[in-house]
This record gives sequence, C-alpha cells and structure tokens, in this order.
Amino acid sequence: MEEVKDRSEILTEKKNPKSEKIDTLSTEEIIRLINEEDATVHQAVKKAIPEITRAADIVYNAFSNEGRLRYIGAGTSGRLGVLDASECPPTFSVDPDLVQGIIAGGYQALRKAVEAAEDDPENGKKDCIKYGLQSSDVLMGIATGGTTPYVHGAIDYANSIDCKTIFMTCTHKEKLDIEADVIIEVLVGPELVTGSTRMKAGTATKMVLNMITTTAMIKLGKVFGNYMVDHMAINEKLLDRGSRIIADLANVSREEGYEYLHKANKHVKEGIVMAKLDVSYDKAHQLIQDHNGFIRFAFEEEQT
Repeated sequence: MEEVKDRSEILTEKKNPKSEKIDTLSTEEIIRLINEEDATVHQAVKKAIPEITRAADIVYNAFSNEGRLRYIGAGTSGRLGVLDASECPPTFSVDPDLVQGIIAGGYQALRKAVEAAEDDPENGKKDCIKYGLQSSDVLMGIATGGTTPYVHGAIDYANSIDCKTIFMTCTHKEKLDIEADVIIEVLVGPELVTGSTRMKAGTATKMVLNMITTTAMIKLGKVFGNYMVDHMAINEKLLDRGSRIIADLANVSREEGYEYLHKANKHVKEGIVMAKLDVSYDKAHQLIQDHNGFIRFAFEEEQT
C-alpha cells in the first residue's frame, strides 16, 4: 500500500473545537456559528498586510514593465484565482492576458473536481510552460493548506526562470518547504468543517486576491478618486454608471454625461476628459496617453 503523508499538523487540517457538535445544532445556530468564524477572517488578513503590500507592489511593477500576473492553484484555490483573473478585464478594461488563472486539471476542474491533478509537481511546471510563463511575469501560487505539490512544482519552475513569485497559504509558513519572493500567511485557523478550506481559507483568499489586483490597477490609473473610470460601457448597467461618473466628475447633468459617453465611443475615461476640458475624443485620448493613463491632469487647474 502506498504511504500517504500525515497532514494532521497542518493548521487547516486541525479540528475546530467550536464545531465539535455542529451536526446537532439547529439551522440558525449553524448559520450563526459560521458567521462568527467568518468574522475572524478580517483580522487574519489584516495581520498579513505587510506581505500583501509587497505582493501588490511586485504585481504593479510587473504590469508597468509589460509583465503579467498568473495565479496557480488546485481546487478552491485554483477556482478563486481564475475568478479574480476573469473579473479584471470587465472591471478595469485590461487585456484578458494580463491576469490569468491556472487550475490543476484544466478548465474542466472549474465545474467538476479533478482532485488527483494536484498531486504531481511536474504538472505545475508543465502548465506554467503551457501558459507561456516568462521571467517578466509574476506567478502567485495559492495553496491554503500549504503543501499542494502542483503549486510547489509551479513555484519551483518560476524561480528557476527568475520569475517573481508570491505564495499564499493559511498555515504556518515556517513549516513549509517553499521559496518565494513573498509568502503571504493568513492564519484563519481550523475550519468549522474540518479541512474544508472552501470556507474561511477560501474567503481569505478572495479578499487577498482582490486587494492585490485592485491596488495594482489603482496605481495604474484605472481609478480616479474612488470611481472605476477605466471601463467601457458595454451594457445598460455600465451605460448608466458611466453617465453618472462623467456627470459627477465633470459637473454636468446625467443626460449630458450620457451624451459625452456616446461621443467617447462609450469609453468613460475619454468621456470625462472631453466633458471636463471641452476637447474632442481624439484630443482626450491623446492627453490620457500622454499622462500614462491617469486623468488627474484634467482636474489640476481647479485644484491650484
């Protein structure tokens, strides 16, 4: 019989004493207990802010130098990487290739578990090569339990080609045999359902990924104030949002904002600059390019 490694000392595999009798509780009691545990995730993520900050700067620097971000993981971790990557293009109008998620077992694993796919480190390396990982990119491995061979293999390969690496885990990093430029340790503690890292660990992962990509995009000029200005209005909701953003920032009516949005070929950034500076679409587009994608220049005169 093949020997299976004992993972009982991994934090995410330990038993949570708060839920020892969870199967005897009422529906509301179960829900309240889950909610109480979820409330602890915020503090666990907060403690990792210095490492998350370093990770966000690494990603931003890569984006600023034609590099890309690749998430890689298995199971829930892989799915969350794919999810964050898929949300970047519609939110920030970036090329779909800028941020991509790689999951053990391929995209079929998004809908149906392919659990054995995570057991071979060579598969992680092969997928990095398949997706064209380069030294200018950033590879972020996600393994909340810390030991996933697939992710370790990917990180090892990325290190070998001098690609920047980030590793996120929800267990104690000193117990892991992993080398990365940044290791993000978010200690959410044992899950209420023992080992079910789709719960607190999954919530923590979603929070951390959102923090990294959102911060990098803000630093790239995708946001002005707290408005999501670098998006294209491709549906009714975004037409309304874009019209209101232009109206608020350029101090015009919503109807005028809507007109400027259409004059700007539904590009919100250009619409803002057109309305604010009373220039053509081509002039607005050129000005934005001249200022590396930032539109604060359009507001500088009134601020001085």
